[in-house]
Amino acid sequence: MVDGFEVGAVHFNSEGWGPPDATVTPTTTSTLPLNVPYAPFSRSEKLGRIADFTRILNPGSGEGGGGGRKSAASDSVFDFTADDSFPSGADNDSTFRLVDGKPPPRPKFGPKWRFNQHHRPQLPQRRDEEVEAKKREAEKERARRDRLYYLNRSNQNQQRREAAVFKSSVEIQTEWNMLDKIPFSIFTKLSFSVSEPEDMILCGGLEFYDKSFDRITPKAERRLERFKNRNFFKVTTTDDPVIRRLANEDKATVFATDNILATLMCATRSVYSWDIVVQRVGNKLFFDKRDGSQLDLLSVHETSQEPLPEAEDDINSAYSLSVEAAYINQNFSQQVLFRDGNKVSFDEPNPFANEGEEVASVAYRYRRWKLDDDMYLVARCEVQSVVEVNKQRSFLTLNALNEFDPKYSGVDWRQKLETQRGAVLATELKNNANKLTKWTAQALLANADMMKLGYVSRVHPRDHFNHVILAVVGYKPRDFASQINLNTSNMWGIVKSIVDLCMKLNEGKYVLVKDPSKPQVRIYEVPADAFENDYVEEPLPEEEQAQPPEENAENTEANGVTNDVEDKEIGAQV
Repeated sequence: MVDGFEVGAVHFNSEGWGPPDATVTPTTTSTLPLNVPYAPFSRSEKLGRIADFTRILNPGSGEGGGGGRKSAASDSVFDFTADDSFPSGADNDSTFRLVDGKPPPRPKFGPKWRFNQHHRPQLPQRRDEEVEAKKREAEKERARRDRLYYLNRSNQNQQRREAAVFKSSVEIQTEWNMLDKIPFSIFTKLSFSVSEPEDMILCGGLEFYDKSFDRITPKAERRLERFKNRNFFKVTTTDDPVIRRLANEDKATVFATDNILATLMCATRSVYSWDIVVQRVGNKLFFDKRDGSQLDLLSVHETSQEPLPEAEDDINSAYSLSVEAAYINQNFSQQVLFRDGNKVSFDEPNPFANEGEEVASVAYRYRRWKLDDDMYLVARCEVQSVVEVNKQRSFLTLNALNEFDPKYSGVDWRQKLETQRGAVLATELKNNANKLTKWTAQALLANADMMKLGYVSRVHPRDHFNHVILAVVGYKPRDFASQINLNTSNMWGIVKSIVDLCMKLNEGKYVLVKDPSKPQVRIYEVPADAFENDYVEEPLPEEEQAQPPEENAENTEANGVTNDVEDKEIGAQV
């Protein structure tokens, strides 16, 4: 007993939990009600209710787990909804009513669909169409890859383009002595600036360009004509009578043609093998090409990653396409002219033409560059046409790109030329980088005011005899050179380094060969009589020449075009 504090009696329940039912009676001083569990009277408190173990069902009453009926969800020691001894929250909760339980509708055109200059989301239906279009494109790409894969596996010796081993342009003889190797990595670092050249002699005659060809579209295409009666000349440096005359007059030290110089200037972009003959005669240097050299043809699909058929008799092989491209280029350069007899003649006639024969429209500009204090270079440069602008004559170079099969390039010219001409040109720059840079270099060497590029395609992908002109586009050579990243200082740096190297050699004959498998150039010393007795294949008789497919034979005859084209070899045209 403590003063002022009375401890109540505590009864011990030996039969279960809590106080016994019969013996527990409230004390006289206690005001607490019986059998009332604790519950907070303030709604701000976060205390939970204590478990009421008195609500455990009696197992023998038939309402528990052994009575056959499962307990209801409310028969829990934590449920106080049926207890009237304390106020229930259900009455208070019943006053709250949710007006609308549905989620708010999504606006069709809300802030998400507003215009954003950086990102323009598409509408749902547009997005679905785009997904379907991407799926179709992916299927096409997968089918194309499978086709190329099985095409490569069809021949065990045929490998992918990345690992392909190309043939050398000239057969290396055992008696040749290799003097040096120059990797292309050295060429890319070279730079040399030359002063403005001077025109020495102008020869030949030019016809005027027909501006109506600038308006050609794929929907208004024109048939490519054939000019078998006009003679085209591919004369090498030492066989040129004008260069021989300039050499005798001691006008320069180094002599070449624009084709040979462009091959050297654009060597770093070449993939196929090529060769140039170098002759050191006294203190003079002559750069020549062999008879029937690859330089007379035009490469096709050279820098592409897609492989071409290896068999030469295939119309889409590298050799067949080169012959076809040269044939197209020559005919295109003559078709886009006014053939009315009106010509611009220069001081001297065509130095390679015989009297009375019909020659192609071409002018030869013999130009001289200063490479050193006592070293000059003379090159024969070509232009194919002339046009009058503001009563001033401008020289043009004319070249043609050819489409042989859209499956190889991935771009169909007939569908893309009008709407996506830039994409077509970008694809050609990827697949034919070396050819386009060489054309640009030749236009710069000839000081042409404009270079015209024609887009020529086959009438049918399997018919390599008949072609159509789909478009003609003009570019300024210097602007186009900067567009394709062609550095003139680097071009002349390569030429200057080759000239300096060859001038250190002894008198004799040498050959520069682009390695067929590595990005490098090799220099060989060859006998003096090398390449002089090369075998040149004669053109096939007309009855033995390849004929177009049968399904196109009627169309060919209907257009009045014969099939006896010298396609296997350019023949007299080259």
